Amino acid sequence: MSMESTAATDPMDSEALRIKYRQERDKRLRDDGNDQYIKPTGELARIVKDSYTPHEKREPINKEVKVAIIGAGFSGLCTGARIKEAGIDDVCLIDSAGDVGGVWYWNRYPGAMCDTAAMIYLPLLEETNYMPSKKYVYAAEIFGHAQRIAKHYNLYENAIFSTEVSSLSWDEQSHRWIIRTNRDDKITAKYVAMGTGPINEPKLPGVPGIEKFIGHCFHTSRWDYDYTGGDFTNTPMTNLADKRVAMIGTGATGIQIVPFLSRDAKQLYVFQRTPSSIDIRNNREFSEEEFSDLEPGWQKEWLENFATLQSGGMAAKDLVEDGWTDITRRIREKLMEIASRENAMNADIFQKAYEESDDEKMNEIRARVDTIVEDSETAQALKPWYRQLCKRPCFHDEYLQSYNRPNTHLVDTNGKGIERIDETGVWANGKHYEVDCIVFASGFEVNLSHSASYETSGRNGLKLSDYWSEGMQSMHGTHVHGFPNLFIIAISQAANLISNITHNLTESGSAIATILARGEEIGAEEIEVTKEAEQKWVGLFDENPMAKLISNPDCTPGYYNNEGKPLDRKDRLNASGYPQGPVAYFHHLRKWCDSGDFEGLEFRAAGENI
Repeated sequence: MSMESTAATDPMDSEALRIKYRQERDKRLRDDGNDQYIKPTGELARIVKDSYTPHEKREPINKEVKVAIIGAGFSGLCTGARIKEAGIDDVCLIDSAGDVGGVWYWNRYPGAMCDTAAMIYLPLLEETNYMPSKKYVYAAEIFGHAQRIAKHYNLYENAIFSTEVSSLSWDEQSHRWIIRTNRDDKITAKYVAMGTGPINEPKLPGVPGIEKFIGHCFHTSRWDYDYTGGDFTNTPMTNLADKRVAMIGTGATGIQIVPFLSRDAKQLYVFQRTPSSIDIRNNREFSEEEFSDLEPGWQKEWLENFATLQSGGMAAKDLVEDGWTDITRRIREKLMEIASRENAMNADIFQKAYEESDDEKMNEIRARVDTIVEDSETAQALKPWYRQLCKRPCFHDEYLQSYNRPNTHLVDTNGKGIERIDETGVWANGKHYEVDCIVFASGFEVNLSHSASYETSGRNGLKLSDYWSEGMQSMHGTHVHGFPNLFIIAISQAANLISNITHNLTESGSAIATILARGEEIGAEEIEVTKEAEQKWVGLFDENPMAKLISNPDCTPGYYNNEGKPLDRKDRLNASGYPQGPVAYFHHLRKWCDSGDFEGLEFRAAGENI
């Protein structure tokens, strides 16, 4: 190891880090913020076409169902499962994909896996009697589990796939929702649950000339194995042996793909604007013996244990033991240390504990780069200069090692990004890189509040987009005044536990099922939140205690912090979680359901006045 790379591992003091972080942040700030990305429309629409399931012609569907669920990812599956358990069998899933799975239907790129441990990420493990093969499982196993849930709960029956919802409208006379689709379907439903998820629309970098490239290109969520060879069980992509490949994007998706492109491509150019924080994953296979003594209710226990520790709470044991809980364990230990030393406990001490523990962790992550990457210049470019929670933390044991292969080249753009694309390749740093294929690892549009490509019209034609024009309005993140019998499978204005998305979905789905069962039991035609209850809930988010952390000037721009743009009230309402944290939200929601009072909701019989 060179003297240069050794010196680079020496940790900076706090003041020097603040200066370095802000310098790195400032060079990446852009006036266009989220508008730097574009939708794959027009000529680029081919990039998001479903190549996994043939589009077969069929006659339009005209039918009535009890419950329609828009979205067949884990949002829809968890909610559908709980509704079935509650005794309501007439459930119809609707999805633009050709099968269930949501993001795990689309994400079939090589190396695709979840950064959250499978024992808590895969929902309904006990109910489906399944145990994951590894601590972190690959996409094929996750997709397979989504199919398992659908089969176990008979959710394939009545499901409508390869179909996009074009409008959702409340009919005052029939007290029903009318769902119309791009295939001329008309689905009438008493209840509608919307589970479109926080990440459902692929996005592309708004780079000049992106449409001009005459080689092959695709988005990572539509991996073209016909071109590359191989399949999403990570078999070799033999067709790339004579290909020069450019990959644009080094977020969580790009990190997982690089080792496999590095393995199989003739030449790989990885274009980096901002390096990700890469911690150790330490994945391993599970044995049957180590979980032979699990008692009924074990997954709920594991979920609550993770949520408690990951959000800074105390637990006797860390059941999951991963990078997420390590982050908060360090903060907690540092907090106790400083509080004991200064004989006080307040917000300033918490902030100090957070900063000191984060400095320690990020110095370790930067030092790890030097121990792995042989070329000192490449190692320097791969070091993240920001706080770990400014961007989604990544965990991987093969990514950094890929840059020791002679065919793998990091093209660091020093925060600027690529300049343009032409007919034959990519321009960056004033240099042209001629390639045969471009892979866009540019991710998805992130909307923690509900977002969809269709318009939802409630009572008196009120459009949801208009009602939320100044920010999300809801109770529990689920119920919206003026939109009876409509339920949003919640993340925002709810637990907002982004380190384990599926925990949000199982809890939200359980609450929705409980409410529907109650409505059916008493013969209600409409279930709707009162305006007063909605506004009381919204009032909790007007001063989001996390806003200071989210907009921290030490943070490099990204989707975690609104691309570095200051948060206004609309942003806070759209992205905030329950102020007391996810565990408190889950407990609040369960207590609210268990009471049977459903405070804030009105259950109305046919003909009752509003």
